Amino acid sequence: MALPPNFLDELRARTPMPGLVGRRVRLSKSGRNWKGLCPFHNEKSPSFYVYDDSFHCFGCGAHGDAFAFIMRAEGGGFMEAVERLAGEAGLDIPKPTPEAAARERRAKDLYGVLQAAEAAYARRLRTPEGAEGLAYLQRRGLTEETIRHFGLGWSGAGRGALLAELRAEGIEQAQLIEAGLMQEREGFNGEGARVVDLFFNRVMFPIRDRRGRTISFGGRILGDGQPKYVNGPETVLFSKRRNLYGLDLAREGVFRGATLLVAEGYMDVIALHQAGFTGAVAPLGTALTEDQLQALWQVSPEPVLCLDGDAAGQRAAARTAELAMPLLAPERSLRFITLPGGEDPDTLIRQKGPRGFQTLLDAAQPLAEAIFGLIVGGRLPEAPEARAALRNRLAGIAQTIPDKALASEFRSAFFNRFFELSRKPGKRAAPRHPRPVVDPEGIQAERARIILAICIHQPEILRDAQEPLALLDLPDGPARQVRDALLAWIEGAARLDSGELIAHLALCGIAPAADWVLRASGLPMEARPGAQPKEALDAFWQMFGFLRGEAELAEDARAAQMAFAATNDPAAQIRLIRLTEALDALRRGESDEADAV
Repeated sequence: MALPPNFLDELRARTPMPGLVGRRVRLSKSGRNWKGLCPFHNEKSPSFYVYDDSFHCFGCGAHGDAFAFIMRAEGGGFMEAVERLAGEAGLDIPKPTPEAAARERRAKDLYGVLQAAEAAYARRLRTPEGAEGLAYLQRRGLTEETIRHFGLGWSGAGRGALLAELRAEGIEQAQLIEAGLMQEREGFNGEGARVVDLFFNRVMFPIRDRRGRTISFGGRILGDGQPKYVNGPETVLFSKRRNLYGLDLAREGVFRGATLLVAEGYMDVIALHQAGFTGAVAPLGTALTEDQLQALWQVSPEPVLCLDGDAAGQRAAARTAELAMPLLAPERSLRFITLPGGEDPDTLIRQKGPRGFQTLLDAAQPLAEAIFGLIVGGRLPEAPEARAALRNRLAGIAQTIPDKALASEFRSAFFNRFFELSRKPGKRAAPRHPRPVVDPEGIQAERARIILAICIHQPEILRDAQEPLALLDLPDGPARQVRDALLAWIEGAARLDSGELIAHLALCGIAPAADWVLRASGLPMEARPGAQPKEALDAFWQMFGFLRGEAELAEDARAAQMAFAATNDPAAQIRLIRLTEALDALRRGESDEADAV
């Protein structure tokens, strides 16, 4: 039975892989993904990784989507897997009508039609006819590799030229109409309707789905014509509200450690990728939709929206924030970059280079801070009534978040900023108690104690963290003694057991140093016996970021990204994910409590 591709895509989207696999496999969080022991072969250490929409075992090579997992785990066929997942997702399976089968055949044909059109446009870009389009792309700073990577082309002058070229491949006019490449228009002076090319005299940008299949095109006219950009119409393959330009490439980039960025247009996305920001995507001529936000969150828990600094960009930011609030969850949020007035990512990178854009990315605002700035700005109104109305508005925005704990956190963040602005300069009340003198060396020693206590109580962390722990420049004395003993112990340990490790430290003659690390006073819950493994692991990498330092941590992350790209080794992937998260935590200052020790 042939099933429509959009039905299968919808069913995949409604079937989170961690939940499906987690019924059969005990999974633990590994960065943004999950890992566990492979259910398809016997193994003692986990090499089975689960992503939002697929699984892969680095041991036996098993991989696939939700349907493949059900078929492999339960031994059924494809339709049995579809029926099982559709029942759980609350979707009705389309009935096997002749019309449905015909739609499926047409859909398959349309992928081929669009692929042939993309090749034709790319060829035309290299002809004298496309010289103007090629020169435009080169003036915008695009390399030959980038032009090929994104499949850019030239439409030609229209007038049926595409149909004439593709007829040699067996493609007919009706197929080009259904693919959104030609359309019927009313004739002039009483003439009947005629079929014309949708794109003519435009640089062509293939639009691909998340699996990399071309589903439509966008076209940019050169010169002063309007509209500047035209997207293909809605078809059986293409929906503007559900697709994002560049998502297929961004998924790979984010998997390899890039930040998921949302820009405003095609050229912004292409310029960002060429500059090394390979997680960039863009909506298709419209404001972000709920479907697009959900697609973004399937790739990354915290995409960064990169918006122009003009009034239109600020309005777009406000619309997106308003749309996102009812969809937020503790594991789903957004950050915002506001570009200088008159700049977009393309122009900024050409003027200041990748480093200039990276500076803005490092300073991206969390969602709560961005919303406060959009609503309140830099100062509060003077009138008490206006201030009260503003507070009520902020409280109302926070209440739209379904998760009560998260809503409470947003409300607190809003009101803290509100009260900060309420304090007039020179009128701040003196603190009741003198501020403690900051002791940087003492703070570093306490952080070292925390990270070592985590390792002692949760020694399985050392599987992935042995090398990072060795990199740390710990204070002389007990901290270094315990760290060196830990690293020596793990090399020969038959099993990673906390009790055996503590006994080993005593036998090494460093019992006083171990006692200093393990004394309960000042240790957070994550560093004490009985802590949840995930919380302990997160705390380890948070402390690692503070002890390592931003510059060194950034260099570690770059080296890990290169190692993973070269080897595709799962251990390298884990290291890259953890280093990136530690760097993000350090830059956002998420450990205020640790700084206050």
